[in-house]
Amino acid sequence: MPKRPTLLLDSASLYYRAYFALPSSMTAPDGRPHNALRGMLSTITRLVDQHSPSGVVACWDEDWRPQWRADLLPTYKAHRVATDADGSAAEDEPEDLGPQVEAIADVLDAIGIARWGAEHHEADDVIGSAAAQLPGPCVVVSGDRDLVQVIDADTRLLLTVNGGMDRWPLLDAASAEDRFGVPPDRYVDLAVLRGDPSDGLPGVPGIGAKTAGALVQAFGACPAILEAAAAVPPVRPMTPRLAASLIAAQSYVEAALTVATVVRDLTLPDEDVSLPSSPAEPARLAVLAAEWGVGRQVDELLASLQRQAGAE
Repeated sequence: MPKRPTLLLDSASLYYRAYFALPSSMTAPDGRPHNALRGMLSTITRLVDQHSPSGVVACWDEDWRPQWRADLLPTYKAHRVATDADGSAAEDEPEDLGPQVEAIADVLDAIGIARWGAEHHEADDVIGSAAAQLPGPCVVVSGDRDLVQVIDADTRLLLTVNGGMDRWPLLDAASAEDRFGVPPDRYVDLAVLRGDPSDGLPGVPGIGAKTAGALVQAFGACPAILEAAAAVPPVRPMTPRLAASLIAAQSYVEAALTVATVVRDLTLPDEDVSLPSSPAEPARLAVLAAEWGVGRQVDELLASLQRQAGAE
């Protein structure tokens, strides 16, 4: 019988999706919007029901734009930076989302779902490290295509695109290559060359998705592509024009490759990630559920977790 996977949740991707998918007219008893919290809990319930996991980890952005990445590539996520009243930089997020993110963290902790973050790192790095280090298969759940790079024989990616959950593709190595034209471990090279506006990667001038894919297929990783650009005469599909663009952009390519590659060797918590069969903090959970008006969603998630925990 196949081993049941561990679900690795890109938490920010899921709660942002819930926030924008559900109306702000969904409110807690005190009138505060609870759309992101409500949607997040319902999403986790459906994921647990559909994928019958052995465990769940909510991976968290302790630092959504690590300084070491911004130092290497100043454009990295720069379009998402806002300036606080005190002049400090912060993530530009809707004003009514912040309290809900705190509530999501509190509710998950009270339920007993593992929630992992790492100082100076993003959730992507936690996901990459967990996928590399946890025993058994994993299913990563995210709308971030950068996480294609973590797909391997034991790790699949449920890509939260194309509308409703029933349409989200579950990608393995073969289907990811069919979709993007390169193997998963070369997806970062593709993104660096063609650019990724969502992360502030400008790409190499004159190289679009088709050309980037052809270069990766012909030469492999970015270092090999840069070597091919320096070769005289160039070997097809490298051309003198492409070679000149790549040589001019070499410093960008090298920096962006480091920035876009997820960290796989973080020290992870020594914590059981198996599904809780009962809440870790039932009294606190009851208070939070009542305060935020999500009692039904909490009960549904607890029932789902208990069903799957009992199926071990």
